[in-house]
Amino acid sequence: MNSDKLLADNDTEHQHAQQGHAADHSAEAHGEQGSESVPPDKVFDHLLGELGDHYTLTLFNYRIAELPVILVDQGSLHVYPNHTAMEHAGLYTMAHHKPVRVADHERPSLDFSVTNFVVFQWVGMLILLLAFISVKNKYKKNPNRAPRGLQNAVEVFVVYVRDNIVRPNVGSDRITRQLLPYFLSLFFFILVLNVLGLIPGGHSATGAIGVTAGLAITAFFIINITAIKEAGIGAWFHHLLGGAPWWLAPIMVPIEIIGLFAKPFALAVRLFANMTAGHIVLVALIGLIFFFQTPFVAAVSTPFSIFIYALETLVVFLQAYIFTMLTAVFVGLALGDHAHDDHEHHAVMIEHV
Repeated sequence: MNSDKLLADNDTEHQHAQQGHAADHSAEAHGEQGSESVPPDKVFDHLLGELGDHYTLTLFNYRIAELPVILVDQGSLHVYPNHTAMEHAGLYTMAHHKPVRVADHERPSLDFSVTNFVVFQWVGMLILLLAFISVKNKYKKNPNRAPRGLQNAVEVFVVYVRDNIVRPNVGSDRITRQLLPYFLSLFFFILVLNVLGLIPGGHSATGAIGVTAGLAITAFFIINITAIKEAGIGAWFHHLLGGAPWWLAPIMVPIEIIGLFAKPFALAVRLFANMTAGHIVLVALIGLIFFFQTPFVAAVSTPFSIFIYALETLVVFLQAYIFTMLTAVFVGLALGDHAHDDHEHHAVMIEHV
């Protein structure tokens, strides 16, 4: 009789333990719903975790939608409607907000999942598409009327990027006209993503190294393809000498090759670090209020938070400018004297006329 009672008690405790573990796992997986308060000693961990990427679309502490999980692993494609369905399938589970194999807790080979940052990139693309379609229609409808409103704002940025960023650094009117669509897309895309990160509850996709690395890779191809196209493959290889005699090639060529990759790497890290650092400082200042829960800390932390937020507003525009300007500078350096060939030819033609 006592043994039966003991077994029943053990079963009850085991069930309670399983229920508690499930509740903890659910709270970890869906903590973004904000249904439970966060303990003061976990405030910073919670806030810093919210800065990262997620497999759910979140706004403030509310879960808007669970996003598809797309994994390529061990030669197979695995597609799930959300991370909950992925865990129910039994092959993968979530660890530190990332999918891992249940068998060995290793990450899958490739992760093409739609994440929170991906959605905000789509939102940024949609905003730019609608804005430029609206501006284009206004120009077509009234081509001779002075620009107003959004049309005027877009024109100011376009003219500034062309005349103050691209043209002075590239050094060629013809190449400027060819590359201007790329530089405008680069500038406006970074700017819109940065601004979305300033909206309360929003997320800055430029705070992900994968996003900034993608932008830097496109810059790498633009820089080198333009140099090869304009100067020729022979001049591009000769540029690897850095102007030094040919017998210094064993030293100069490796250094120049490292420089080719160091430039886009610096672009990616600079944008990522600046956007992430500002958000971390802002989160830390706000987190102090919830950690100490005293009026004095709130009175001190709030003005500093407002100041950092205003500084972040400046950084939003500054980082879009710096990324675009440095890319134009690198294009001009890669072109060298070839960037001025068309300008000199144009001047000679004017003199003959």
